[in-house]
Amino acid sequence: MKTNTKTIITYGTFDLFHYGHVRLFKRLKALGDKLIVAVSTDEFNALKGKAAFFSYLQRAEIVAACKYVDMVVPETHWQQKAKDICKYDVSTFGIGDDWKGEFDELSILCDVVYLDRTGEISSTEIKNSLADKGAPTSPAVKDPNNNSHDNPHDNPHDNFDNKVSK
Repeated sequence: MKTNTKTIITYGTFDLFHYGHVRLFKRLKALGDKLIVAVSTDEFNALKGKAAFFSYLQRAEIVAACKYVDMVVPETHWQQKAKDICKYDVSTFGIGDDWKGEFDELSILCDVVYLDRTGEISSTEIKNSLADKGAPTSPAVKDPNNNSHDNPHDNPHDNFDNKVSK
């Protein structure tokens, strides 16, 4: 069913969330009424040969907390983009211009836009900089009660599920 809502969708790992991600989401949200962010799962990142610092659930929680994001869904494979566009009645697919031309085939389903990246920041550069300084390689989440926070349902104070689709 078609609605009058203009829905925008984007995809990414969104590891080490930074102001470049916020600016991307702000610009995407300005293109429509609803912004859906598909966050790559740990399993999908492994298939791409990538490893994220934070787990999928942690990254989804961080992305969901951004005021420009209306919904977070998992990205599990390359081919899901076309299905998601149809499923969520997407008007515009948007992504950074480092992917320019890679998703032009989606233009038969919706508008495709490649946005300029925030040039002076990237998660890869942050990781490399931290590695050069001998920073830890995994998040050290300390909880005085020794509770794990990998699963948002473990902590009753976590409430991001209203934006996150599993």
